[in-house]
This record gives sequence, structure tokens and C-alpha cells, in this order.
Amino acid sequence: MHWLSRKKLLIFGLIKVSCAAFKTVVVCVLELVQAGGWLMVPILLCSVIAVAIIAERLWTLRQKKVIPVKLVRGIWILLENKALTDKHIQEIENGSPLGKVLAAGLSNRHLSRDLVRQSIQENGRFVVHEMERFMNTLGTIATITPLLGLLGTVIGMIKVFTAITTTGVGDPGQLAGGISEALITTAAGLTIAIPCLIFHRHLKRKIDDRVMGMEAEAMKLVEFLHGDVLLKNNTKPKLTKA
Repeated sequence: MHWLSRKKLLIFGLIKVSCAAFKTVVVCVLELVQAGGWLMVPILLCSVIAVAIIAERLWTLRQKKVIPVKLVRGIWILLENKALTDKHIQEIENGSPLGKVLAAGLSNRHLSRDLVRQSIQENGRFVVHEMERFMNTLGTIATITPLLGLLGTVIGMIKVFTAITTTGVGDPGQLAGGISEALITTAAGLTIAIPCLIFHRHLKRKIDDRVMGMEAEAMKLVEFLHGDVLLKNNTKPKLTKA
């Protein structure tokens, strides 16, 4: 009973803290929109999209998810025991991006080496294209958010100079406050663009590393299926980008 009471209190406390944090975030967002103008809305929207893309790509491109450690070894065992069936190939294909590449070679394992390599290359292009999903969107966000911020600053400066033309310089402190408000959008745009650019480069590098790893694993499979040919011609199937 005491344990259940503590659990309920803990859940209630977490809910209360989450509500308070959400309220604080909403207040901060409204203050930013009020200070920077309506262009803060697309800038903040871009930040939300960027965070979602980065989190999804980091999770999807994990080494063990893309290139399972024991996948090729398991395929070797099935081939050696002549126990590989269409059901196994389907399971391999649905298991990971590397599995999709290797399944193409396994489905055509009775054909010549060149045809096996060709089937791996064709499937590899689709797999690489899928791995690069949302990367163009992330790169676009890194490009346009500083421009949106600059546009907000230009609009704000136009308003400031229009007010000077209409009413004169007036209070210098108030004029400086208007200029500082106009610069908020530029600061917000750069704050979002810089991490987006960093993660875009990092994820592109991670994709290249995963592609190289899949090429190496595909070479092992082809070597096992047609080892005598590969020893004469030391080449490996390439997963080219679409």
C-alpha cells in the first residue's frame, strides 16, 4: 500500500512538473513571437521540424539497426546447411537496411556473379535513398532560417525608420529598443541554422559510413557465393547513391 501511494505521488509530481515546464515553454514562445514579430512563427516551426528530423535520423541510422552484427554470419550458416528458404530471405529483407541489400543477392544466388552484383546494386540504390530521407529538408532549414531572420530584421528596421520619419528621433532609448527587437529574428534564425548545419554534415557522414559498411558486408556475401571468381577479380558491389 505504501509503495502504491509513493508511486501515485511520483506520477502526480511528474505530471505537475511537466505541466509547469510546458506552460513555461508556451510563455517563452509567445514572448518571442511578440518581440520578434510574425516571422518568428515560421522560424520556430522550422526549429520543431529540425529537432524531429535529427532525432528520427539519429535513431534510424544506429549501427546495430542498419548493419546487424551477426546477420552475415547467420546467412553463412543457413547456406552451409542448405537451410535457406524464401521465408528466411523475407525475414532478412524486413530486418534491416543491410538485409534488404543482401536479400536481393540471396534471391538471385543461383545466377552468375555479375547478375548477383547487379541485383545488389539496384536494391542498394533504393536503400541509400531511404537512408537519406529528410536530409534535404534539414539542409533547407539550415539555409532558410537565417534568411527568415534577416527578413524579420529588415522589416523591423523599416518600421523603426518609418517611425523616425513620422515622429522624429524622440527618445534614443526607445529607438534602441526598437532596433534590438528587430534583431531578435536574426539571432533566432542563426541559433537554429547553426546546429542544423552541424547535424546535417554529421548525418551525411554517418550515412556514408553506413554505406561503406554495407558494401563490405555485401562483398562478403558475394565472396561466399562466388568466391572463386572474386579471387581472380578483386572487386566489390557498390551501393551508389540515387
